[in-house]
Amino acid sequence: MKAFGQIIKTLFILRYIDEIELRQAIEKQLNKVELANRFTRAVAVGNPREYTQAEKEEREIAEACNRLIKNCITCWNYLYLSQKLAQAETKEARERILSAIATHSVVAWQHLNLLGEYDFSDEKLQDTVGILSPKLAA
Repeated sequence: MKAFGQIIKTLFILRYIDEIELRQAIEKQLNKVELANRFTRAVAVGNPREYTQAEKEEREIAEACNRLIKNCITCWNYLYLSQKLAQAETKEARERILSAIATHSVVAWQHLNLLGEYDFSDEKLQDTVGILSPKLAA
């Protein structure tokens, strides 16, 4: 069985060396995984591999909070891109946005202040980007 496994591994390595499309597909997937890992590290305050919570329940709450923050960022990115797509005035602009969406990831956070102060008061809670709330959009 060990020798059989080595044969399969050898065949894959030969395919990997020979086929540029396979190498590109593998590299693309590895880049997505690395981007997701960097996103997790950026959202987590401190060292995400160390848990300061002693209890299992507290660790699960911390992990759930990190997932919630990441999902909020991803959702906001989708809302922003959807709005830009809807506001595209020409077919060329729409195709340019669709091309950017197809070739890039919505897992982006560089445009966000992850370690700043946040003011959620009514006077400060205004969207500077122009995304309308569901009530106003209807």
